Amino acid sequence: MEALLNPDVAQACEYPGNESRMNWESTPFPVLTDAQFHQWQALLEDRTGMYISYYHRSLLQSNLIIRMREIACASFDDYYAKVCAKPSGIVEWNTLLDRVMVQETRFYRNPESMELFCEYLTDQIRRKSRNEAINIWSVGCSSGEEPYTLAMLCQQMLLKEKRALSNFGVTATDISLPVLSKAREGIYNVRKLVDLDRRLVDQYFEQLSPDIYRVGSELKQKVCFSMANMIDVDKSPLRNMDTIYCQNVLIYFRKELKHNILNSLVERLAPKGLLVIGQGEAVDWQNPHVERVQNNQTLAFIRRN
Repeated sequence: MEALLNPDVAQACEYPGNESRMNWESTPFPVLTDAQFHQWQALLEDRTGMYISYYHRSLLQSNLIIRMREIACASFDDYYAKVCAKPSGIVEWNTLLDRVMVQETRFYRNPESMELFCEYLTDQIRRKSRNEAINIWSVGCSSGEEPYTLAMLCQQMLLKEKRALSNFGVTATDISLPVLSKAREGIYNVRKLVDLDRRLVDQYFEQLSPDIYRVGSELKQKVCFSMANMIDVDKSPLRNMDTIYCQNVLIYFRKELKHNILNSLVERLAPKGLLVIGQGEAVDWQNPHVERVQNNQTLAFIRRN
């Protein structure tokens, strides 16, 4: 899941003529004070690692207000107390997290990175024995488009190399339980498939209606979705991953935490394993155990032997 506040929610209550705003004008909310902003800022960073800058203050306020209206909570302080209450606040926290985090993704997003993944995967398949499995990890998987794409491409490469299709698996992790539920369901609007080759759509999806598609059961079985927090990646039991795909996740993390996460991901790569991250997400990061892939379109690293 991308670490950015959801601007679409903010627009729903800011633009004149919007139905959502018209329904709410009679009960205006107070402005988020500096102290309240810093309180929410600290909570989000402590629990998710995401740093909300002052630039995103209005988006944070809008997202909070929309959820507070839904549950008839009129005070930022009262809502903060509700989210922090234990154990009852856990459910509300997950609901809020689902609202404030952007889930803008689609199948075959970042085609240059996907092409690099396919090139690397072909080499990996050829180096491995026929009984060795391919292990892939999609970090911050959001609603599933990325890991399902990786699974499709992996199966295509195995077919091309005449290898057993059972010899791979994709682990997909995210902090949000609601988006993981959507991912497991595997039902998508056709807009999410616009960048995907029509041949792959026909092969891996079931069309439920003119605009709705569902991932086929065979592909679903190759992807395992699990809840995991990025700030706890150093505790992950995953090891010897052939590819770790972590794009558009780290950009809103502070530098020190971002570097710690990347170092932990490197530790979980197999020798010659591939780490793919977003352009600009770690321009000043270095790790002696990896070398950068020479590619102008994608920021990726290979673990040394």
